[in-house]
Amino acid sequence: MKVLVTGVKGQLGYDAVKEFEKRGHTVVGVDVDEMDITDASAVSEVLGKVSPDAVVHCAAWTAVDKAEEFPDKVYEVNALGAKYIAEECKKLGAKMVFVSTDYVFEGTGDKPYGINDERKGLSVYGRTKLAGEDFVTAALDEYYILRITWAFGINGGNFVKTMLRLADSGKSELNVVDDQIGSPTYTRDLASLIGDMIATDKYGVYHATNEGFCSCYEFACEIFRQAGKTVKVNPVTTEEYLKMVPQQAKRPLNSRLDKSALDRAGFKRLPDWRDALSRYLTELDATTK
Repeated sequence: MKVLVTGVKGQLGYDAVKEFEKRGHTVVGVDVDEMDITDASAVSEVLGKVSPDAVVHCAAWTAVDKAEEFPDKVYEVNALGAKYIAEECKKLGAKMVFVSTDYVFEGTGDKPYGINDERKGLSVYGRTKLAGEDFVTAALDEYYILRITWAFGINGGNFVKTMLRLADSGKSELNVVDDQIGSPTYTRDLASLIGDMIATDKYGVYHATNEGFCSCYEFACEIFRQAGKTVKVNPVTTEEYLKMVPQQAKRPLNSRLDKSALDRAGFKRLPDWRDALSRYLTELDATTK
């Protein structure tokens, strides 16, 4: 199979290329320098030239706070970019994987969101990813939409790296929100699942995160515990944190996702997030030696 992966400079795109190569696929990885997804003609030219069997669309504007300053640009990247790729996949008869987010939901209550629950993004990022989903479903009869949360991988920045950097810079005490609940997602595990998916015709919308739920506070505590770092972590509410660090985008408090669609399709759920974190820290350590 020939697979084109967008956003290869990001966490998931990087791991997806490695995973597909490991499986023996022919992989073409692109980022903005090779294909500007906001340019319909560029998308058409590159996809037409590559003629992939599948496109895994990982490229996105993911700087959630910065997105509030540039809503039009973010819409071009997250919504129109998905539209142009979906339309070209339709022409080519290529499978499409669109990586979406828990931010398409309002994030209230304490029950895991189902794949068909009402979507109501609170932020520019959330609303533009929601629009991207709609463009994909409008253009294609068959697709894979994967909503993920709290991604961390070897290539690029993430919460784990931020916590470790703060600890290594001498921070002995940190305030971390304890009322935002979700599931960390190791992009290496997610890439493996995507590899399994595109080998099938089990199309649909899926929630795909590592197993288990935690707060950002609990996630930080576990990072320091596993990494052997001595840092005092103070639990604070989102409201309290916004007073300390104002002008942030609204984030869902409840990012729990119901992953039963994976079960129904016969896909294996990702390992527990603590296990994923342990393997990630080992991988991270190996890359810094």
